[in-house]
Amino acid sequence: MERKTDILDGLKRVPRVLSEMVQSIPADRLDLRRGKGFWTIAEHVSHLAEVQVMGLDRFQRFVQEDHPVFVPYIPPADGLATPRRLEMAAALDQFSRYREKQLQLLAGADSAAWQKSATHPEYECYTLFIFARHVLMHDYWHMYRMEELWLTKDGHLAE
Repeated sequence: MERKTDILDGLKRVPRVLSEMVQSIPADRLDLRRGKGFWTIAEHVSHLAEVQVMGLDRFQRFVQEDHPVFVPYIPPADGLATPRRLEMAAALDQFSRYREKQLQLLAGADSAAWQKSATHPEYECYTLFIFARHVLMHDYWHMYRMEELWLTKDGHLAE
């Protein structure tokens, strides 16, 4: 199952990529809200840190349960539905610590666990492999958005 190795390698690299990117962004850009309904860069980082707890729980359930049943992750409704703003060093540390726990769990999961099917109302098919890949893509989607918010000139920023 080479694809599993690719996903694990990708997940392992994210904390360093995220940390280096955030550290390269000027501090005055972290809390800049570029448009109505847009999250700030700091809010994206905070969200990535906070959802790692949920991700670890889901990974554990895939490994421990025969056929886990999940409910959708729905952020709290607070107008813009923005995550609380964490201090950046703390957010990056939390992200890294939980990602390491996730990787340890996933590295020990056998082939049966990686192929195990679960029920999730948002998805036609939901397996440990699909969820791990989803986490990787979710990480990079937020990092792409952060880079957009940081570098894209006014008038060219997509909503």
